[in-house]
Amino acid sequence: MGTMFRAAVIILFLSSILLQLVFSESNDGFVRIGLKKFKLDENNRIAARLTLQILGSKNDGGIVKLTNFMEKQYYGEISIGTPPQKFTVMFDTGSSKMWIPSSRRCYLSRWCFYARRSRTYIRNKYDARRSRTYKKNGTSAEIHYDSGSIAGRFSQDNVLVGGLTIKNQDFIEATKLSGSVFDFTKFDGILGLGFRELFDCGVVPVWYNMMNQGLIQNPVFSFWLNRNTKEEEGGELVFGGIDPKHHKGDHTYVPVTHKGYWQFDMNDVSINGQSIGVCKSGCSAIADSGTSLLSGPMTAITMINHEIGVTGGEVNHKCKSIVEEYGQTILKMLPREVAKKICSLIGLCPINGTKRMKKSNNRRTSISMCNTCEMIVVWMESQLVRNQTKNDIFNYVNKLCGSLPIPYQASDVDCSQISSMPIVSFLIGARNFTLSSKEYIWKIGEGADQECISGFLSIDVVSPPYKPFWIFGDIFMARYHTVFDFGKSIIGFTDAA
Repeated sequence: MGTMFRAAVIILFLSSILLQLVFSESNDGFVRIGLKKFKLDENNRIAARLTLQILGSKNDGGIVKLTNFMEKQYYGEISIGTPPQKFTVMFDTGSSKMWIPSSRRCYLSRWCFYARRSRTYIRNKYDARRSRTYKKNGTSAEIHYDSGSIAGRFSQDNVLVGGLTIKNQDFIEATKLSGSVFDFTKFDGILGLGFRELFDCGVVPVWYNMMNQGLIQNPVFSFWLNRNTKEEEGGELVFGGIDPKHHKGDHTYVPVTHKGYWQFDMNDVSINGQSIGVCKSGCSAIADSGTSLLSGPMTAITMINHEIGVTGGEVNHKCKSIVEEYGQTILKMLPREVAKKICSLIGLCPINGTKRMKKSNNRRTSISMCNTCEMIVVWMESQLVRNQTKNDIFNYVNKLCGSLPIPYQASDVDCSQISSMPIVSFLIGARNFTLSSKEYIWKIGEGADQECISGFLSIDVVSPPYKPFWIFGDIFMARYHTVFDFGKSIIGFTDAA
């Protein structure tokens, strides 16, 4: 996902897949990079709760093999400089920059301390003095995440990915990493595969230079993430094409609607085949290999987590008070009024962009009241279309008001109930893409100490056209082989093999 909120998502996602790449060439024209698995032990439990390809022979493209660490994060190996210096990176479709820790200077931060004291944390640092192909750039750079930041300067050197050498690639030498997001990660840096528009500061991303330098024939890359943690191979990222042995059936392609993230439109969200009514005004989503969970707006995630039996959450007294004061009015208005207008008509949201709202202490409170009201309207409408009684509707809404998910925080479920949990599906193009409980529930530990976690996370991220979007991370991409077609500006999904 995007760099503005990457760190917060990384730190809250309960899994991490650390990749070590092994380069190999095959007779199919691809270069493959194999990834090895890391076993999760008690020392890695904190790392397991953290949340953040394929290159081949010249002109044909290649393949980067991935390692599966708890089915939630995938990493690979690249090299920089002459002679090559190896680094483990996250191949991230939710960002466009590449950064690697620098050995030049280390400003005071927790990362500097950990890097010196322990191999458990970030280890490898780029040393420009050791590379004959290094070229100075010197432009300062800084990236802010929700839970941290990096800072440093751009440098230029040759970058080797999957056997392909990208010459004179600009990247950030990070001299400062601060924030809790980096405390327990095992990757060295990030290699972004998003659109240049996501961070256009005059630096050409690695993926663009692969195309510009003629290293791949087709401007396409595709992800296969292996969900079988018992197998050595954790997955593959293929640059320049699609490996047919990693998918079943034809892909469903949809247009990229806004360049930056790999963003597309989604038509509906259903539970056990019944629409929950959250996409009547349209839903937007991104495919993000750097995110472990599947996140969405609070309105929808609250409904989904309620249906799958999430325990806990927080009581929202504002939500309950709106139901108590306006619930009967909203219910009476729903059959005849457009749901989107109801909160404006009762004075909790602006009318036609004006500020005509009921008095409140501050603007934030007014916005919060408006958002909460609109959420309640969606919940009530979803029950009306199911022909629920008035009492059932109010009981349902009050339960949701009493169990709102905490943003960026995953929720527990009862492990014994997994087999009875519903199917959740997403209508993309003309196909419903389903996820079963075995695919959206994470299991941590074994026996009496086992924990089960919902893979649905509440994050209200707003992006053009100014509405919250969904983030389809590794939970979704492990189930569905994903194709990123840069040339046609489309993205495709089909069953992973």
